[in-house]
Amino acid sequence: MPANRIFCIGKNYAEHVAELAHLGHSPDGDCVVFMKPASCLVEEGQPIVLPRDRGAVHHEAELVIELTGGGRDIPEDEALDCVAGMTLGLDLTLRDLQTALKRQGKPWELAKAFDGSAPMGAVKPYLEQDLQDIRFTCHVNGQLRQQGHTRDMLFPVARQIHILSQTWALEPGDLLYTGTPKGVGPLVPGDEIVLSSPLLGEFAWSCA
Repeated sequence: MPANRIFCIGKNYAEHVAELAHLGHSPDGDCVVFMKPASCLVEEGQPIVLPRDRGAVHHEAELVIELTGGGRDIPEDEALDCVAGMTLGLDLTLRDLQTALKRQGKPWELAKAFDGSAPMGAVKPYLEQDLQDIRFTCHVNGQLRQQGHTRDMLFPVARQIHILSQTWALEPGDLLYTGTPKGVGPLVPGDEIVLSSPLLGEFAWSCA
């Protein structure tokens, strides 16, 4: 299924919120949402070309959901019927720029939606696996940086889909980056980054 829109959820793991020194997190029903264009996608095996001279580029490992569509106002108890597949991906972030934008009260897109900022592994079909029982890790140059469990999400996948559908009519090929656990950190050219999960497999990229 060709990629359509890329929806991203911010501040969805409490320990990640704490590590970035955010004051609290969004109340239920008001999660942080931003978007990336399709030019952000980087398939496994393709190089991740990091921006130059724009400050630190951080990795954020995430469960990624591919949607079948579903339209508007999807009830939370029906939301998982709209899931077509799942994989792991990276929400790459220009951290210094994001911090500056936050302080100025400006949107995050300049720090989040640059070309190549959404590497994504191959999608595995969704066969009603428990999306809130998925473990995943992120290694950089063989060193463990992040390990997460989707049960720790502040906004479960079904809740995220419901919230998005209140604003957008969800379409086939829409992608959902579901938020990152703690342990985010910098990438530099030459780094090798590997995302893995017992359920979803292993995906690797080289940074250039």
